[in-house]
Amino acid sequence: MNNIPLKENERIDDLERNGYCIIQDTGRFCFGMDAVLLSGFARVKDGARVLDMGTGTGIIPILLEAKTKAAHLTGLEIQEDSADMARRSVRLNGLEEKIDIVTGDIKEAGSLFDAASFDVVTCNPPYMTDKHGLTGPNDARAIARHEILCTLEDVVAQAAKLLKPGGSFFMVHRPFRLAEIMVTLHDHKLEPKRMQLVYPYVDREPNMVLIEANRGGRPRMTVEKPLIIFSQPGVYMPEIRDIYGY
Repeated sequence: MNNIPLKENERIDDLERNGYCIIQDTGRFCFGMDAVLLSGFARVKDGARVLDMGTGTGIIPILLEAKTKAAHLTGLEIQEDSADMARRSVRLNGLEEKIDIVTGDIKEAGSLFDAASFDVVTCNPPYMTDKHGLTGPNDARAIARHEILCTLEDVVAQAAKLLKPGGSFFMVHRPFRLAEIMVTLHDHKLEPKRMQLVYPYVDREPNMVLIEANRGGRPRMTVEKPLIIFSQPGVYMPEIRDIYGY
């Protein structure tokens, strides 16, 4: 474990799960709460094959390996620097037999993998469609936050191609795009089945939405009880502590 090389500005963070750690670069995009919440929301059956699109530094496959009995997990990431960090994190945790990291474009995922070859697809995609806050098209943080290299349509279309019939797609996004999300899922025959809104505090508006959709599922959706992050500033609610494993 100690033989994994670190590059300039990189650090190793404890994930509080199975003793696993992850390599991150303080100058690039570090994973946030949305990825952790998605890993807690996703339902992965024993023996499932899982694909995480836009995996970044591999946080979701590593967390899902810790939390589930998936047979194999694959992370797809277009930025080679992030993919390299993800691969080193996989080696750091001794998970080479369980997790593969593939460098590639989400828009080409349908040609990188066999059709209908995954039981579960997850994605924490870029949320923003405008150009606010962009510092440059090649900025790692901008690519993670803004639809520069892929759109919601791209993500959903590729997930639909790669899921087995009855397979599940799990995504975290922003509530202000909820209508667009539902229409896009329906257009690609991914039927919304489960939704949970995430609120920073009980008296605030939601700032995230977690969604499950099934390929070819029947129309019927469950709206789960709201997930509240903080009881007061800096103090997580018990449900959040459970998801993090504290």
